[in-house]
Amino acid sequence: MNNGYKHRIHRVLELSMLAILIVIFESAGYAQKTKVACVGNSVTFGYHIEQRETNSYPAQLQALLGEDYEVGNFGKSGATLLRKGHRPYMEQIAFQNAVAFQPDILIVSLGLNDTDPRNWPNYRDDFIEDYSALLESFRKADGSMPEIWIGRMTPIFHTHSRFKSGTRDWFWQIQSTIEQVAKNWNARLIDWYTPLHARPDLFPDALHPTKEGATIMAKLAYQNITGDFGGLQMASVFSDHMVLQRDALIPIWGTANRGERVTVQFNDTSIDVEAGFDGKWEVELPSMQWGGPYALTVKTETEQITIKDVMLGDVWLCSGQSNMAFTVKQSYRGSEALNEALPDNIRLMNYHPLAETNNTAWDSITLQNLNQLEYLSGKWELANNQSVGDFSAIGWYFGAKLEKELNVPIGLIQMAVGGSPTEAWIDRKTLEHHPQLLNMLYDWQNNDHTMPWCRERAGVNIQNAKSTFQRHPYQPAYLYESGISQIEGLAIKGILWYQGESNAHNVELHEVLFPTMVQSWRARWNQPDLPVLFAQLSSLNRPSWPHFRDSQRRMSHQLPNVSMVVTSDWGNETDVHPKNKYPVAERFANTALREVYGKNDVPFGNVEIESVDASKDRIEIVFNHTQKLQTTDGENIRELEVAGEDGIFHPADATLKRNTLVIKAEDKSIRAIRYAWKPYSQANLTNENGTPVSTFRIDTPFDIN
Repeated sequence: MNNGYKHRIHRVLELSMLAILIVIFESAGYAQKTKVACVGNSVTFGYHIEQRETNSYPAQLQALLGEDYEVGNFGKSGATLLRKGHRPYMEQIAFQNAVAFQPDILIVSLGLNDTDPRNWPNYRDDFIEDYSALLESFRKADGSMPEIWIGRMTPIFHTHSRFKSGTRDWFWQIQSTIEQVAKNWNARLIDWYTPLHARPDLFPDALHPTKEGATIMAKLAYQNITGDFGGLQMASVFSDHMVLQRDALIPIWGTANRGERVTVQFNDTSIDVEAGFDGKWEVELPSMQWGGPYALTVKTETEQITIKDVMLGDVWLCSGQSNMAFTVKQSYRGSEALNEALPDNIRLMNYHPLAETNNTAWDSITLQNLNQLEYLSGKWELANNQSVGDFSAIGWYFGAKLEKELNVPIGLIQMAVGGSPTEAWIDRKTLEHHPQLLNMLYDWQNNDHTMPWCRERAGVNIQNAKSTFQRHPYQPAYLYESGISQIEGLAIKGILWYQGESNAHNVELHEVLFPTMVQSWRARWNQPDLPVLFAQLSSLNRPSWPHFRDSQRRMSHQLPNVSMVVTSDWGNETDVHPKNKYPVAERFANTALREVYGKNDVPFGNVEIESVDASKDRIEIVFNHTQKLQTTDGENIRELEVAGEDGIFHPADATLKRNTLVIKAEDKSIRAIRYAWKPYSQANLTNENGTPVSTFRIDTPFDIN
């Protein structure tokens, strides 16, 4: 064999080896891609999503993860987790393909179709075993398992045809069972539910998310797979000049990339915490006395956030509708208040609405932002002419009196929206699970549970909407989802609430709504005794208002740690917005000083019936919060009426004896007594400090509640 031939053979071998190496290298490169199998039902499949091949959540996840990953969509519409269900996933070709895919990461999102009455009621006891069998199917030949992520179910909304008949309750039973499965397998949960539950506009058929909903799912999956949650962030409620609640545990929370060590430093206290698998972190600083200013520092190895000029004091939430939103500069003598020295110790956080609910149509950008819950935003500010002038008059005057009396920093958070009804401030899950209030969620713009004025005004604001699922601030749950959810968890001292004008059309419904809202907020804050101080509606020429004021009076007796201040003497016959807010704010402050701070040397915010004694010839009504009843003008008591067995009311004569109102009852036929029972009341009975006696009606056997 000559040398030339040998050289050619050697060259061929070199090229062959090179080709083999290239193939091996390319094959190895391909094998290095991380395989992600998205197992699920029609939500995973992308049912109802246009161009689902690129817009379903697995397809969008592929775009986010990039070329180092291979994402497979193994969703099957109608599939059940239960093997005895009407369409078991494990009997579908999609399941076989998912197993053959041999994923490195497995995301399972099943359970929605198991809420079908053919499935969960009959085979619920098999769910954990069947879920385990599904996961076990992905065990590889070498005995290893893929990294497992189990998805909490996406929401099923109230418009689903079976929501009331079982789906709602079975949904939560399954959701709880899914969490048990994740615990059993030491798997991680992806919380699809929480961010999507606040977005019913993304679920046109109550079950399947739109492309935008799939985008939210893809982002969550990406964050959970990669651990990239956008670096160190704090909740939006934390900003320079804020007040943290004194004499209570102080929660501080935010997000960071998975596993990052987060250090929180404040007032000589330092606490370390590790960001969880979901990127969330939270610490509780110990209870501290009032003081400041301090710096609140939160840092990781690579990032740091410093919140400057932080005070320790008392934080109050000022919420409701337009009479709470009514500003200092709009109020009577507001300019004088702004010319006075403004206390350095009062800090304000004013959540401004993106658009006022005036009688105007909103543009497309506003409507889009509304749907994305970007309606209320604010930051902490120092007290200056601009910030105080734009702040709630009741809130500011209240805070100024507290600061003067207590000599501690006061933080005031204003979150009030003109015209807003109570139901807009209650969280969706509470409404969904309430046997009566659930009905308020349905077709709310044509639902007579909601005040007609609210529905009409909303119709004007969103008349340019292209979607029938357009959101509005008056929609049930909306102001909770866009507003209260931003601040819940921040330790606070109490709540001022001035609202009711937009619910006065249905007294009995409000008697359900208001206690439900109080309970909802206390649960969300995890403060079961959180003080709530509310304003009774004032006087206005609207016929239902006497009933509403008396209803509020009765609820103040029935609800623990809830106090009412009377405002009827500062009403206006034709204007729902009385301009003199200082007297009402002062009553709020005095009530807080007495009921919350235990100070007994300040006037009461109301005068209430303590007891009723009916004897042979007289009825004696004893009032609390007074030593001496009197009339404002020295004349006889106005607007006191009694009714006999015929139920027809007539003016009554009465005398005053210290704290007792004495009504003659010689005919022994009095069956009911009422006072200040006019929409625009000019009743004149007060205590010695000028605080008016509340509107009331009592019937035999004269139950004061």
